[in-house]
Amino acid sequence: MLDAGLKAQLATYLERISHPVEIVASLDDTPASAQMRGLLQDIADASPLVKTSEAPAGGPERRPSFSVNRAGENTGVRFAGLPMGHEFTSLVLALLQAGGYPPKVDEALLQQVRALDADLHFEVYVSLTCHNCPDVVQALNLMAIQNPRIRATMVDGALFQDEVNERQVMAVPTVFLNGTHFGQGRMTLEEILAKVDTDAGTREAAKISQKDPFDVLIVGGGPAGAAAAVYAARKGIRTGIASERFGGQVLDTLGIENFISVKETEGPKFALALEEHVRHYEVDIMNLQRAKALRRGTDLIEVQLESGAALQARSVIVTTGARWRKLGVPGEEAYRNKGVAYCPHCDGPLFRGKRVAVVGGGNSGVEAAIDLAGIVAHVTLIEFGEQLRADAVLQKKLATLHNVRVILNAQTTEVTGNGQAVNGLQYQDRATGEVFRVELEGVFVQIGLVPNTEWLKGTVELSKHGEIVVDAKGQTSVPGVFAAGDATTAPYKQIVIAAGDGAKAALGAFDHLIRS
Repeated sequence: MLDAGLKAQLATYLERISHPVEIVASLDDTPASAQMRGLLQDIADASPLVKTSEAPAGGPERRPSFSVNRAGENTGVRFAGLPMGHEFTSLVLALLQAGGYPPKVDEALLQQVRALDADLHFEVYVSLTCHNCPDVVQALNLMAIQNPRIRATMVDGALFQDEVNERQVMAVPTVFLNGTHFGQGRMTLEEILAKVDTDAGTREAAKISQKDPFDVLIVGGGPAGAAAAVYAARKGIRTGIASERFGGQVLDTLGIENFISVKETEGPKFALALEEHVRHYEVDIMNLQRAKALRRGTDLIEVQLESGAALQARSVIVTTGARWRKLGVPGEEAYRNKGVAYCPHCDGPLFRGKRVAVVGGGNSGVEAAIDLAGIVAHVTLIEFGEQLRADAVLQKKLATLHNVRVILNAQTTEVTGNGQAVNGLQYQDRATGEVFRVELEGVFVQIGLVPNTEWLKGTVELSKHGEIVVDAKGQTSVPGVFAAGDATTAPYKQIVIAAGDGAKAALGAFDHLIRS
């Protein structure tokens, strides 16, 4: 099942376990079970501390699936389907942690997991091409290993298609808790705990409000925020960073091939590297904190958070980034994650053999259409302008695909559905005014970004597009308040540019502090 390289890597990783691990498989006579049997044999061959066995036929477990346990215990970790692709790391971590290797997680979070006093059974539906899914799988597996009252099951949606249809799973990762829908999309351990431990947010808000003023407070944890934090901390000043989710939009990026000195990487890996770099310095990181308002006082600037907490600082750097732009048409919100999606890499496999539309003819839209064409039955690409805006090489590739139709000069007017899922899309021909309908099962929106600056309206100067107006040093219209990255008027929304802007804003803030 595993090639020689993966076998060697696995054997090296499993040298770290100190306690016996038992894998119990529930199999049948399908080809997928045969593949799983081969995978588990390779795992057993990689370490003398790992033993495998098969459960008797007729049990309630999904087939094929297997559990990963400490010897003599049921840790509650189960993989339904082959955890390959992006999920292979989730399997390796589950083996390590079940075998006694300590997780690289803050001890306070581990204690919070262990203190949960309820029976929690999580099921997370994934696709093996989803780069956000492993974060959720790994967080839930860790919780199951740390707390005997918690169980976590990864379900490969492509393998268990009947369940996907029955539960109307149309986006991954999708999590069910005790049989009830719990959440969709990327979730960190902290975010999951915040939802199941209802008092955690109140405790954290009280803790944050007691913090002393910072010299520099950074709001936002993407590349711009991380760079600003590193540059500020290296100046030896008190630095804090409040972020809704550390990593920002990078977490939703599949491939990164244009960050200078890094030939290629993936968004989640890059985000982890950003956080590790920031944590190398004395930076107070406050995650899961969404900014609500900014107030300029006589001596200090106050940032109010949605949690009810408030932070004060002598200077502030805003790096709140941007988010996917929505169509803003009837049916979009009603059918979000019920056929309306924004990540073709993550959710594309759920539409295998179905008809979908991609709205947007820039690079991201054409790339999405190309990727989806290899999975779905048919792709309709709808572009508002009179011609596609993507690079010529992408348009050339698109033209070779037999199952892609391109509609130009068309304005999407509505996403339709049957109350449960998308069943079509309407668009208007901008030249004739005639309205057409396309029958399909999925709509992927790829029409650019909108800055996360609504909370700053009436406080700092914003452009007509909602971007923060900054000068050459990142200074905004409010003294002591700087900004960087995709939330600003800086052109070319790129990771490398955001990082450079963050460094520049930190130097600008430091210059402001020493002069005032």
